[in-house]
Order: sequence, then structure tokens, then C-alpha cells
Amino acid sequence: MELTLDFENKSVLITGGASGMGLLLGQCYAKAGAKVALVDINGEELDKQVAEISTYNPNVMGICIDIRDYQKVVEARDRMVERFGAIDILVNCAGGSELRMAGVRGKFHEVPIEVYDFGIDVNLKGALYFDHAVMAQMAKQMSGVIVHLGSIIGEEGSKNGISYSASKSALMNGMTKSIALAGAPYNVRCICVAPGPVLTREGMSVMKTLVGRAAEPQELVDFILFATSEKGAFMTGTNYLIDGGRNILRNKTNTPDAKK
Repeated sequence: MELTLDFENKSVLITGGASGMGLLLGQCYAKAGAKVALVDINGEELDKQVAEISTYNPNVMGICIDIRDYQKVVEARDRMVERFGAIDILVNCAGGSELRMAGVRGKFHEVPIEVYDFGIDVNLKGALYFDHAVMAQMAKQMSGVIVHLGSIIGEEGSKNGISYSASKSALMNGMTKSIALAGAPYNVRCICVAPGPVLTREGMSVMKTLVGRAAEPQELVDFILFATSEKGAFMTGTNYLIDGGRNILRNKTNTPDAKK
């Protein structure tokens, strides 16, 4: 039996929506009939992608902001509600390794503390800001779904990407559970999806997994689409580790190493 996911008349806000997983999600939601707002700091790329999506779904908008600015986050929420009337789904995709984003290398004690501050602001506080602002709207609606994007690094740790690992771990555990508790009286669900290696960036293919490969981005997107649909209505307060068994390799020394 074919599983059909219908997002007709649903309004979806995606941070980090101009590239990578966020962009693919936006494209898939738009193709499924949703009204989509893409949020990103890269205005040029955002405009380009919004124009492309508009060719098959006119109900798309781009909002260029820095997610570290809470007032701008509130303004983004208000702009989306003004145009689409609601926010049914929030997906927090914005973020990444603080060292990669800042173009910095070095051991933990050698990296300027400002780089770690930046990582916490983007990867943890950015999601918290959007959860807080959007929850106010979802509480009025008495419905909604909030998704956090975690990472296998939140389980494994990282000797250099300290704030990335700490932020993802916080999202995957305490924050997802807490937002689910806060949202429950308003029929608002919250889940976290934590990928292992995904082929969104060069180098991911060499990270070992039990199934012997990295994930295609669409495999993660398909899970998020299911979880945010009516088919996933019983899912809340939980982190879903979609890692091809990488975490098993890390924890069980007697497991044969997988191919790259």
C-alpha cells in the first residue's frame, strides 16, 4: 500500500532553508502542497531558491535574518503568520560545526572562545529562539509540530567541535523533551532527528556505518516528512537516531567494522 503524505494548506517554517537538508525539505513540502517559509542568513542564495520553488508552488517566501537575534526571529514569525495565517510545522535545520563555519582549526584550548560562543548561539540558542517565538503562535492555534535537527556527534562527542557536540546533545535530549512537555497542553508535538553521516557535504562518505554507506539526504527528509504528518501524530518528546548503525559500531568493539 502506497503511503501518501498530504501537506495541503499546512504552513511550514524551515531555518537554514537556502541549502542542504533545509532546502531539500522546503522543496519536498512545497511539492506536497504546503505553504513554505525558508529562513536563512544568505540572502542571495535564499532569493535564488525561493524563485525556483515558486515555479511549481507560489506559496513560498524567503526571510533573510540572523537567527542569533531574537527580535528578528519574532519578526520572521510575524511575517509568516501575516502571509500564511499560521505556522503548523517548524523545522530547525540551521547550524553546523563552529570550526567549519568560522574557518578555524586548532585544539580545544587553542580555539578562541568567541568561536565556541558563536557555535552555541547558532546551534542551540537559534533553535531555542525559534521554539519560543513559534510556540506562542502554535499555542493560539492549539496545534503544531516542532522538529530539532540533532547529530551523531551529539552522541559521540568531538575533541575540537565542543560547542557543536554540546549543542546537539542538548537538542537531542533535554530540549526536545522539555519542548514536548511545554507544548503538550496546546497539542504541540516536538521531536528530534539525529542523522549519522549524510551526503550533504564532501567527507561524509568516509564516516563508517554498520550498513556500509552514508545516508542520502532524501532518506532523512522522508523520515521528517512522515514524522510531521498526521501519520506521525503519536511521536513526541523523543530523539530518533538515523545513523545507519554508526552508534552501534562506536559502542560495540566486537562488531565487525563496516565498509566506508
